[in-house]
Amino acid sequence: MSQAMMSVSSLNTKIKSLLEATFMHILVEGEVASATYHSSGHLYFSIKDKGSSVKCVMWRSAVAKMKFRIEKGMHIMVEGSVSVYTPRGEYQFQTVRIEPYGKGALALAYEQLKEKLKEKGYFDAQKKQAIPKHIQKIALVTAKESAALYDMLKIIEKRWPLLEVMVVDTLVQGEQAAKQIAKSLAYADSLGVDVVVVGRGGGSAEDLWSFNEEIVADAIFMMRTPVVSAVGHEVDVMISDHVADLRAPTPSAAMEMILPDVQEIHYTLSEISERFSYTIRQKLQYSVRDLKHVEEILLRSSPSRLLVETANEFKRLQEEFKRVVAYKLEQFSFNIPTLLKNYSQSVALTLQQKEQHLGYLHKKLSMSDPKLQQRKGWGQVSLEGKTVELNIIEVDQKFILEDTSVRIEAVCLHKT
Repeated sequence: MSQAMMSVSSLNTKIKSLLEATFMHILVEGEVASATYHSSGHLYFSIKDKGSSVKCVMWRSAVAKMKFRIEKGMHIMVEGSVSVYTPRGEYQFQTVRIEPYGKGALALAYEQLKEKLKEKGYFDAQKKQAIPKHIQKIALVTAKESAALYDMLKIIEKRWPLLEVMVVDTLVQGEQAAKQIAKSLAYADSLGVDVVVVGRGGGSAEDLWSFNEEIVADAIFMMRTPVVSAVGHEVDVMISDHVADLRAPTPSAAMEMILPDVQEIHYTLSEISERFSYTIRQKLQYSVRDLKHVEEILLRSSPSRLLVETANEFKRLQEEFKRVVAYKLEQFSFNIPTLLKNYSQSVALTLQQKEQHLGYLHKKLSMSDPKLQQRKGWGQVSLEGKTVELNIIEVDQKFILEDTSVRIEAVCLHKT
């Protein structure tokens, strides 16, 4: 039996028709063996399992919609169709969608971007700006007709109605939302406000995804004005929350976190006023007391007061002196007769004693008169200028013998 012969091109064409008609819109899972993001925007990669591998391609339009990047070793699921390149008889898997196997694409994209921005220092605490304590102007970057804006304005009116609010309307959901949010943030940064709050209300992960885009993270990181990220509910943690200077669990909570409560301010001011009034009263009381004390000191120290006190004291002393003198005179007058009698007796006794003593002295003087002694053979013996007794003189020793009128130098010839 003879077989019909066909050309190589005919064979490849039949294979192309067969494969492309058979394997349309199928799902294939495998491990990424290689991946190349071409400068044209296309993605060329291959996936494999333990037995074989297959080449894949994803065109630029589909790549632009991907939330994450594939890397070698990643386990993925691809959706697409088999296509054959007839000139070389090669086939590849033309991919329209890629998902992480067993894990959501958004979750993976979130982790990839989070890690990337962390390495770039977007989350560093030392690079974050402090939220001002006293906010006068604020910019709210959110949808103009959103419930989030209504909630924030309501809290502002309740807590701090003096605040100047500027609303920067922007998309917060959809494909164009990320770019518009970044643009709105840059505009808000130029308004000269004290703080910028960016956010929206709750929603699904897809609804909130704009705040997980790198372009929004870049815009927040580059801002000179402190930024508060207030997206979704408390369980929703966005990339914008990590990059912002402050993360608020909800838009309403953002206002409560950064704005003072006017009621608390009133209470605090009232309490301060009471303390101030009490302190002033105390100060006044102390001052009045001190003033009275100083006044008393001045009165006590004043010359006129001192003169009066001195005059009074002088008068008192004068009267006291008169009284003492009068008393002494009275006592003295009373004792004069006795004193005169005692004085007379004392003088008489003293004179008698003195007369007796004078007589004694006169008698003694008479007995000691050298002239009287001379008449009786009195003379004075001296040796070497000193008066001595005769028994002191030795034989052959010179001595002086003299009386009141004669001086004789003598020598002892014999002594018995």
